[in-house]
Amino acid sequence: MMNFIDELRWRGMIHDMTPGTEEQLSKETTSGYIGYDPTSDSLHIGNLASIMMLVHLQRAGHKPFALVGGATGMIGDPSGKSEERNLLDETVLRHNQECIKKQLEKFLDFSAGPVSAEMVNNYDWMKEFSFLNFLREVGKHITVNYMVAKDSVKKRMESGSGISFTEFTYQLVQGFDYCWLFQHKNVKLQMGGSDQWGNIVTGTELIRRKLGGDAFALTCPLITKADGGKFGKTESGNVWLDPKKTSPYKFYQFWLNSSDSDASEYIKKFTLLSKVEIETLQKQHDEAPHLRVLQKTLAEDITIRVHSKEDLQAAIEASEILFGKGTTEALKKLDEEMLLAVFEGVPGSEVARSEVAKSVNAVDFLAEMTQIFSSKGEARRMLKEGGVAINKAKVDESFSVDSSCLLNGKYILVQKGKKNYFLVKAV
Repeated sequence: MMNFIDELRWRGMIHDMTPGTEEQLSKETTSGYIGYDPTSDSLHIGNLASIMMLVHLQRAGHKPFALVGGATGMIGDPSGKSEERNLLDETVLRHNQECIKKQLEKFLDFSAGPVSAEMVNNYDWMKEFSFLNFLREVGKHITVNYMVAKDSVKKRMESGSGISFTEFTYQLVQGFDYCWLFQHKNVKLQMGGSDQWGNIVTGTELIRRKLGGDAFALTCPLITKADGGKFGKTESGNVWLDPKKTSPYKFYQFWLNSSDSDASEYIKKFTLLSKVEIETLQKQHDEAPHLRVLQKTLAEDITIRVHSKEDLQAAIEASEILFGKGTTEALKKLDEEMLLAVFEGVPGSEVARSEVAKSVNAVDFLAEMTQIFSSKGEARRMLKEGGVAINKAKVDESFSVDSSCLLNGKYILVQKGKKNYFLVKAV
C-alpha cells in the first residue's frame, strides 16, 4: 500500500505539516478530514486539490471525512476574503450538502468498510450549543492574542472594511469542529489549502489544551497558474463540477487549454496516474509539444471522473466540430446546451422562422436576411469558390435554406472560410 506523505510529496501537494504527522500516519490507520464551504450547491475545480488529498488518504488505507460547514457556513470564513459574505439558512445549506456529497461520491468510496468515506455537518453538533457553553468549552482555552496573530485576521483588521466579531470567532468554531471529531470520530488529522493553516492549527491547539491530545495538520499549496492568474477562474467565473453550471464541454476545454507548464503541474495534482506514467507523458510532450499529449490526457482523465465517458466523447466531438474536423452528422447530435457552449461568442443573428419555412435561396439568406455577407455579389463569389458551409456541409448558389436546416429546431450554423462562424437563430 502506498505511503500517503510520500505520494503527496512527489506530486507537490505539501505546503505545511505539523511535526509528527508522518509518524502518526505510519503508526496506524488514521482518520483525516477536510472542510467544504456549503454556500453553493456545487464544488468547483478550486476544491479539486483538497478532494484529491482525501482520495490519496483513502488509497493509502486511511479513513477520509468530508465536513460540510453548515454552522460555519452561517458565519463566514475571513481567510483570503476582503469582505464578509452573505449568510444562508438551514434549508439551503442542507440542500447544498446533499449536492456536494453526490459530487464527492465520484471520487471517494463511501462503502469501503473500515476506511469508508464519511460526510459530517458541523451544524449537527453546533445547533444546540449555547453561547455560554461555547465560551466555557472553547473560548477560555484560546487567548485573543493567539487569535489576532493569525494572518487572515490581521489582514482584515488592517483593511478598510475591518472584521466582524462573527468572523473573528470563525477559527474557534473550526477549531471546535476538529475537537469534536477528535473526541467522537477519532479524527487525528485535518487538511486543507495553505490559506487554512491558521484555522487548522487553532484546532490542534484546542485539542492539546482542552483534551491533552495530539492532533496533526497538513496543508497543500494553493494552486495558481504559471502566469500568476487565479486557478479555476475564467472570464465567466468559476469552473464548476456541476454540469448545469459549467457544461462538460467547457470543463473539458478548460483543461485542454492549459499552458504546458500548468499541465505539467495539474497532471500530478489532479490525476491518479503514477509517477512513471506521468514521467513518460512528460517526455512524449517535450519531444512533440504541438501534440499537447499532457493537456489531452489531463482533460480526458478529469472529465471522465467528474462527468462520464459519454460526456467526454461528446466534448471531443464538439471540439472537432469547432476546429474543422466535425461532420454534419456530428453537429446534428449536439443538444442545444452543447451547441451554444461550443459556439459561445461567435457572431449571431436572427431570422423569421416563417421566412425559413418558405425556403430561401442561399445568396438571399447570406446577404439580405443575415447580412453575413455585405452584398449578394460577395456571397455569390464565395459560394462559387466553395468557401461557404451551412451546418458543416459545403454549399453553392443552388442551395436553399429551409426548415430542414434547423439544428435543434431553431439554429443554423454558417461557416465563412475556414475560421469564421455565424450562428443564426430562427425566431
